[in-house]
Amino acid sequence: MLDDNDDGARVGLWVVLGVIALLLFGLIGGLAIRATQTDKAPAAATPAPAAAVGAVDVLIEGPLSGELVGKLFFALGKAELPADATAALAPVLQALAANPAKKLVIAGFHDPSGDAAVNQALARNRAKAVRAAITSQGVDGARVVLRKPEQTAADGPADDARRVEVRLVD
Repeated sequence: MLDDNDDGARVGLWVVLGVIALLLFGLIGGLAIRATQTDKAPAAATPAPAAAVGAVDVLIEGPLSGELVGKLFFALGKAELPADATAALAPVLQALAANPAKKLVIAGFHDPSGDAAVNQALARNRAKAVRAAITSQGVDGARVVLRKPEQTAADGPADDARRVEVRLVD
């Protein structure tokens, strides 16, 4: 196949074999590194069904500001999206599309009655459900931020304690 005088072909063959060997070693090494990192990672808890995949639950604090572009009201003790969620979120998606440099802040509310920790968790899960609905429509999760749950006044309307507000901010 190769002549003794054909050094160029011999060098080319060795180069091709070397590249193939490097690719194989790189692939095997990458898989080995990935396997060791997965073994060391702590077991993750099962995410709530309303949580967006890959979304980080960083809760911001500070005053509630920005333009109110959506408000959803939830059933008592429930974090599942209401039946009118699609219609309620349509203006939110339109506002976000019209303002590509802005972000959304989602805030869940709860009333002061009952266990404060349970109420906060419920308000946070409601906000997560709204975030999941928004990101499922193709919105980049980096443009959607959750705000720390806020308690409403005890004398306000009962619906206000079960709401999630979506605001457009800079």
